[in-house]
Amino acid sequence: MKRPLLKNMALVASTGLILFSCSDDGQTELENIENQIAVPEIEEAVLFNQGSYEIEGSYIIVFNKKVTGDVGAKFPNDYTSAKSAVKQLATDVLGSLQMKGEAINNVYSKSLMGVSASMTAEQAAKLANDNRVAYIEKDQMFTLAPPPGKGPGGGGGGGSTGQETPWGIARVNGGTSYTGNNVAWIIDSGIDSSHEDLNVDASRGFNAFTNGPDADLLADKNGHGTHVAGTVAAIDNSVGVVGVAAGATVIPVKVLDRRGSGSYSGVIAGIDFVAANGSNGDVANMSLGGGFSQAVNDAVIAASSTVKFAIAAGNESSDANGSSPASANGPNIYTISAMSQGDNWASFSNFGNPPVDFCEPGVAIKSTWPGGYNTISGTSMASPHACGILLLGNIGNGGTVSGDPDGNADTIGVN
Repeated sequence: MKRPLLKNMALVASTGLILFSCSDDGQTELENIENQIAVPEIEEAVLFNQGSYEIEGSYIIVFNKKVTGDVGAKFPNDYTSAKSAVKQLATDVLGSLQMKGEAINNVYSKSLMGVSASMTAEQAAKLANDNRVAYIEKDQMFTLAPPPGKGPGGGGGGGSTGQETPWGIARVNGGTSYTGNNVAWIIDSGIDSSHEDLNVDASRGFNAFTNGPDADLLADKNGHGTHVAGTVAAIDNSVGVVGVAAGATVIPVKVLDRRGSGSYSGVIAGIDFVAANGSNGDVANMSLGGGFSQAVNDAVIAASSTVKFAIAAGNESSDANGSSPASANGPNIYTISAMSQGDNWASFSNFGNPPVDFCEPGVAIKSTWPGGYNTISGTSMASPHACGILLLGNIGNGGTVSGDPDGNADTIGVN
């Protein structure tokens, strides 16, 4: 769904779906998550939902290459220099508003030519009228809710006594040991690098959080990213579970914090990093999303010229065209809806053709978890099935899902 870029009005309006209800004491659900110290035991599979809201005073600025030229492209093999060139351009442009370079927070040179920056609404309105600027949109924060728990798979409970093949892996004909040289970039909450069942290369990874409790790229203090990584590539050994492309290397691109929260500006930084460092044949998984963002979609589309993207459709039981990055479209972009056992539509899954390309298992999915294994649900769990298939090769036709609410039954993707 194409959204108008309202340069005359200065901003691209956010359409973020806010899922944070207020509790009796007036706190939002997000505040309750942040203040929560211990996560209770959860007997049934946890459903990961996404919701987003605007970040006051934070904006994503995309420059007009037709006016400025693509300054980052002058350094095709030097990511640091490319970003420096874009930052200098941003500093010059912001200087016209008497703003200093310290306002710049993130710099993008590969997937977008732009920056995120702190400014007032008045400054953003003035900047949008500069012909060097293609468009500006408000930054958004999104979160995975509810917080993760210790499901029946034994999350946080240590090792496993024997390997099993989760139903989703079997349904998509996964479990094949990966023998290629490509990798899966997991754009998520990080990956537990010490996990017994994963081949993690954190040395090639990215962390949007440079300080605080989430600054350790070797750790995943949420669990979501580790779970996603296991579905893609858990090792075929004698313990735990097996992934679709068993034993493939997974690389953490940490853009969600320990609470499962992250900004769109940080997500774009992760996408930009993958665009700069990925190779043909690599696959990226994005089991995250929220309100529509032209900048996020544009970043994914640009990065997909090299790396294939598997993207969760979202869990709002609504049209995926209203969410990003789910609504991004391109030949190397695969938006994934979810089903339960028996090829039945998962009631929480977003829908719509386009952007949805395939349906994959997303209910009661067992996979790796920091310190052990866990069983959770969501389109977040469906997308990594497709990611593993793409790493092995092309996605095949495994029939169609029953009960697709848009009336155009999604194809079940298989290896």
